[in-house]
Amino acid sequence: MVVLWAGLVVAAGAVVQGTVGFGIALVAAPLLALLDPAYVPVPLIVVAGAHAVLALVREWRDADWRGVAWALTGRLPGAVLGATVVALLPYREFATFVAAAVLVCVAASLVRLQLRPTPAALLVAGAVSGVSGTAAGIGGPPVALLYQHEHGATVRATLGAYFGLGTLLSLAVLALGGQVDGAHLLQGAVLIPFMAVGFLLSNPLRRILDRGWTRPAVLGLAAVAAVALLVQAQFA
Repeated sequence: MVVLWAGLVVAAGAVVQGTVGFGIALVAAPLLALLDPAYVPVPLIVVAGAHAVLALVREWRDADWRGVAWALTGRLPGAVLGATVVALLPYREFATFVAAAVLVCVAASLVRLQLRPTPAALLVAGAVSGVSGTAAGIGGPPVALLYQHEHGATVRATLGAYFGLGTLLSLAVLALGGQVDGAHLLQGAVLIPFMAVGFLLSNPLRRILDRGWTRPAVLGLAAVAAVALLVQAQFA
């Protein structure tokens, strides 16, 4: 029964991420942590990585590969720090800090501070994303905020490429730290069919979002992600 509920949660998150470009973790992480803490972060990272591959295959021509390269360069040290957080530091304090940082970025966007995917900004966003993505499975908002003014297809494809490669990096770092085992990978694999269903359901919805709703969706989901991370931390 827990697997079924976890699958439904993942399917809902897959619909969101397939439409906006990120969101599977922000929808699923808090609820999965409540159902069974073992689902976070490794099984969720596995599912998010599989979703990213599907998103990239669907719209690969629109990906900003230069931006992906800069963000991944920043993600490497961030992933190492994230794995260290998982192993050593109190999760509640870490999650609170990351959530506050995301909310500050959202607020800055609302007051017309022009956040753009420059190399320096992508390095910083990649590092922050590496920390939060490795430690909590929620790594989308920092990078997504930099692409809030781009077309929806560019956001989805770029984040798909970034997440696909970034999740492999996070899993490798966690594995080196002894925090990944066969049971974790099996838990993630079992949820992949549910994710695939949610991804397919996102196809008609993304066309609606691309009619000028990408930026509000990115900002709104980033804010929700920060709040979700705060809630998740209270149950960690």
